[in-house]
Amino acid sequence: MNKDKNFSLLNNFDKSGFSAKRYLAGFTLIELMVSVVLFTTVMIVVSTIFVSSLKSQRRILFTQELLDQSSYLIEYMGRSIRMSKKDVIGDCLTSMPVKSNYETDNMSRDRIRFLSYDDKCQEFFWENGQIKQRKSTDNTAGNFGIALPLTSDSLDVLSFNVGSSQSWLQPVGDYYQARVTLFLEIQGGDKDQASLKLQTTISKRNLDVQI
Repeated sequence: MNKDKNFSLLNNFDKSGFSAKRYLAGFTLIELMVSVVLFTTVMIVVSTIFVSSLKSQRRILFTQELLDQSSYLIEYMGRSIRMSKKDVIGDCLTSMPVKSNYETDNMSRDRIRFLSYDDKCQEFFWENGQIKQRKSTDNTAGNFGIALPLTSDSLDVLSFNVGSSQSWLQPVGDYYQARVTLFLEIQGGDKDQASLKLQTTISKRNLDVQI
């Protein structure tokens, strides 16, 4: 009975144009190769999209971290400089005339020193790809503590410069508020990551009058 059914099935295939021998043999080598190529192509496309998505997400996370740390750095430095005092004695800003507002190096211009609101000699400077801070225990430049980084190791500060001192010197007859401009370029730890160029101008909060 089963033989008759198989024979009838083969006859039906033959009548509709299909080969009974092909039906019994299964897939050919060419069909298998085409299937493997198609499957491999699909997997490569999917893998490429997945890897690209991971890289994009990683870049977005690093960019967000760069923005967060840069915002904190600018806010912290700006608040400290804005609330600083004039050094009427001259023990903090030792290379500047008495009653000066800030001090920086004439050549490198990669640091700024000032007298903080709580009468402590304070300094921001650039060293080994980081912005660091030193703060004295008093109002003199002779008792600075250990320098502490304000940026993490995951960021690379490419440059830090202080603008021209003409904006904060106060000659006789100058009644403008002292202001200082800072220039920063910060990049993620890897060279292929995003970078930011920042510029901010800070004015003193306290009225800078002739005293």
